[in-house]
Amino acid sequence: MQIPKVLVADPVSQSGVDELAAGGALEVVVQTGLPEDELIRIIPEFSALVVRSQTKVTAAIFDAAKKLKVVGRAGVGVDNVDIEAATRHGVIVMNTPGGNTISTAEHAFSLLVSIARSIPQADASVKAGRWDRKKFEGVELYNKTLGVLGMGRIGTELARRAIAFGMRVVAYDPYLSAAKARSLQVEVVDQIDDLLPRVDFLTMHMPLTAETKHMLDARRLGLIKRGVRIVNCARGGLIDEAALKEALESGQVAAAALDVFEVEPPPADYALKELKNIVFTPHLGASTAEAQENVGIEIAQAIRAALLEGEIRNAVNMPSIDAKTFAIVKPYLTLGDKLGRFAAQLAQKRKDRIVITYGGKAVELPTDAVTRAVLTGFLQHAGGDEVNSVNVHTMAATLGLQVEEIKSSEQTDFNEWLHVAAWSGDAKVSIGGTFFGAKNEPRIVRVNGQPVEVTPSGVVLLLENRDRPGIVGHLGTLLGEQNVNIASMSLSRDAVGGKALTLLNVDSAPDQTTLDRLLAEPDIFSARVIKL
Repeated sequence: MQIPKVLVADPVSQSGVDELAAGGALEVVVQTGLPEDELIRIIPEFSALVVRSQTKVTAAIFDAAKKLKVVGRAGVGVDNVDIEAATRHGVIVMNTPGGNTISTAEHAFSLLVSIARSIPQADASVKAGRWDRKKFEGVELYNKTLGVLGMGRIGTELARRAIAFGMRVVAYDPYLSAAKARSLQVEVVDQIDDLLPRVDFLTMHMPLTAETKHMLDARRLGLIKRGVRIVNCARGGLIDEAALKEALESGQVAAAALDVFEVEPPPADYALKELKNIVFTPHLGASTAEAQENVGIEIAQAIRAALLEGEIRNAVNMPSIDAKTFAIVKPYLTLGDKLGRFAAQLAQKRKDRIVITYGGKAVELPTDAVTRAVLTGFLQHAGGDEVNSVNVHTMAATLGLQVEEIKSSEQTDFNEWLHVAAWSGDAKVSIGGTFFGAKNEPRIVRVNGQPVEVTPSGVVLLLENRDRPGIVGHLGTLLGEQNVNIASMSLSRDAVGGKALTLLNVDSAPDQTTLDRLLAEPDIFSARVIKL
């Protein structure tokens, strides 16, 4: 039998290469720095590909990769891998979500100290033959307030170090529970805008998603306490760099440190280079010997398990289960993901607990994969692509989100069903789903306990309104005037003339103007767009 070949296309630790080659079960070839055309030429003979951030694994590479089963990213982000193309070609994409946590947290804290004391600028001054002690007067970290945007693994480790230095920590993370925040000695706020005027230092640890892009823009930089110092070791694009330049020039922001950039490497005419009160490092968050050792070994072990044993670890684009079980649970994985996404957008941002209930035939399922699918949909709405079916329980634990599974014997109108309830204190939202017809087509059949029938795909407009004659026609007219086409509609009410729930599958998401028009109607109490 031919030995599977593994191509290491970016530099990883020698320990990782040795781990791949251990026992001779895999043939390992190390060829780094390959241009795309050369990688396309040689990739057909390989069963696995190991990359870091340099090599872009494009759709063209997947098209050429006839034997490829696994792409292993030695690191967290998979921005350089075309996940959709990988999935289309049946290629598993795996990452190493925990290997660089400490190194990135330490780097961010080092930058925090550097801009507090102008260390890089003072070093350059002394080396230039000057002795400008007064020019480089700094500030202490002790007794200052640090704002942390994102309390995942790295944000949590950074907060611990800041507290050890005598700092007060205020955090924003829509998925960090109050109980978890208390255990970390961190104050948590519900809105970024509430945090900004209070902090002396600000550090960012959020994923880059449509929701977080330019989250620190000109408006928010205007809200921030004058003289704040900002560190970003997370993702380029979280900060509007043009707005940051203006804030640095005006003194609204005293200093900043960036390890990540919107374009990497920054262009030769990068405007922020002109400023004296900013420090740059070239994406060094994970660049320690220990981190590279960890991620190299971790990805090597995952690839060996996938190729030699069929075991899937840290998979970004598929559940970590064997093929036979996957065929059985696949419809539930899709339904669970949709229910999780729906619940995340319906609930208050800070959730303490999520309860996933299986009923009817669903109690016979191996529920772990389905629960992971629900949690992935639930957390990915805010956590981005770094959340996957493998690390989702760790992410939930990091955020203090309690996860409960229940197998119910309750008799309902459905032979098999799945129910998701998300709690924030005493407040609860809930979504229930099942399958219709011979094709097992998923449907949402309960929203907050009320019976509905909604296809869980595309855009859903959810309205709470008064039950009165003519309301349906009025809604249709109003949405038609705004060029929002209704694909299907489901109505439910608690009593004649009482409160009704209206769910519309629409072909496009209503804009804010349309929502404002709906909410201006006295008989419409709430309007929410759910994207599935």
